[in-house]
Amino acid sequence: MDQYDVAIIGSGPGGYVAAIRCAQLGMKTAIIEKYSTLGGTCLNVGCIPSKAMLDSSHHYEDATKHFEEHGIEIPGEIKVNLEKMIARKQGVVDQTTKGIEFLMDKNKITVYEGIGSFKDATHINIKKNDGKTEEIEAKNIIIATGSKPSTLPFIKLDKERVITSTEALKLKEIPKHMIVIGGGVIGLELGQVYKRLGAEVTVVEYMDRIIPGMDAALSKELTKVMKKQKVKFALSHKVKSVERKGDQVIVKADDKKGQEVVFEGDYCLVAVGRKPYTDGLNADAAGVKLDDRGKVIVDEHLKTSADNIYAIGDVIKGAMLAHKAEEEGTLVAEILAGQKPHIDYNLIPGVVYTWPEVAAVGKTEEELKEAGVEYKVGQFPMRALGRARASMDIDGFVKILADKKTDEVLGVHMIGARCADLIAEAVTAMEFRASAEDISRMSHAHPTYAEAVKEAALAATDDRALHV
Repeated sequence: MDQYDVAIIGSGPGGYVAAIRCAQLGMKTAIIEKYSTLGGTCLNVGCIPSKAMLDSSHHYEDATKHFEEHGIEIPGEIKVNLEKMIARKQGVVDQTTKGIEFLMDKNKITVYEGIGSFKDATHINIKKNDGKTEEIEAKNIIIATGSKPSTLPFIKLDKERVITSTEALKLKEIPKHMIVIGGGVIGLELGQVYKRLGAEVTVVEYMDRIIPGMDAALSKELTKVMKKQKVKFALSHKVKSVERKGDQVIVKADDKKGQEVVFEGDYCLVAVGRKPYTDGLNADAAGVKLDDRGKVIVDEHLKTSADNIYAIGDVIKGAMLAHKAEEEGTLVAEILAGQKPHIDYNLIPGVVYTWPEVAAVGKTEEELKEAGVEYKVGQFPMRALGRARASMDIDGFVKILADKKTDEVLGVHMIGARCADLIAEAVTAMEFRASAEDISRMSHAHPTYAEAVKEAALAATDDRALHV
């Protein structure tokens, strides 16, 4: 029987990063993955393929709607070849997952393909695809089994017309009318992909606003921009049935007045979040406790109820984000090496990769009000930037929330071009406990989208933005 210092179950961003860091720190490391490719949901059917589709569909939208204004004229009809677009997406995925294989080899990490199941707290049975089982032993084990798409109890996912994000990334045709249940990150990103490609898209959301976990100002602005893009929204609607009739899907919901509303389309994307995945793990055998929602219970060091077993990523509490899982994988590896690492969960950014992109870190205005914190607001519109006008990306703003007395930055919320990248500046500033004035006094290259961060900081410091 092969023996290891640490074995990781699951090879998503949390699992594979944990494996690399453990190997870097001198541990003999194994990683177990049930699928034939490494990288988990994120690399195979999540973050990476969805970005590939967002980029491809964005190019198509630019070609059909914006090129002419730039003086670029293309004679004849511009067509979408969906099969080719999805093949390109798959090429990006294949290249990325092969990169993870390379990193496992480079760091001398043993990879097992199969379902990892606890025999006890130090032994794992690996059930391979050919039905054979192999047993390994590990002093420490990290559970990184991730999550899978959630549904509603009355919805039957047939994966043909009533689909999850996984199927939405490999459709054979562009829908005529896609009904999206859920106005969160996944529903909005994939809804925008198919809207650009020519589908009618209706987003049905239970809450009174989209991206309900983010600052309300971001929800309002993104709704406004996506309505301009002709996406339809049915907010405060409680879906009560989804029925497929041949090539048609009928969704029934009650609006906020209790009136029944019927939506008819040819595809229904169910994007109501994700749930932890622990199927086949046999956690009981190792003394690992789960909560009533199926999440692995951990302490502040991410240790489970078993002393030598840790858990990270989507399978535990907190935001289901690839970069959060990566930080946790690194943290556990360093704890096992006797170090004292730390994660500030308040400073893990959230991003929506629609266009305009939406990004945030720290506290929302709603959270500060609820906590009774006195704060000031600095906001700056993207349309006031020369760079935004040059690229015709004038929607959105940057908003900085700072402590009224100390001027420390408490939250940064932005929507606009390249905000997914810009948010890193806010994370860096907040990690170093920067004040709004600190940011406002740093030189930002001109012309850039990043100037909006400086201008919002000037507005928060003493209401002294320069270009508005």
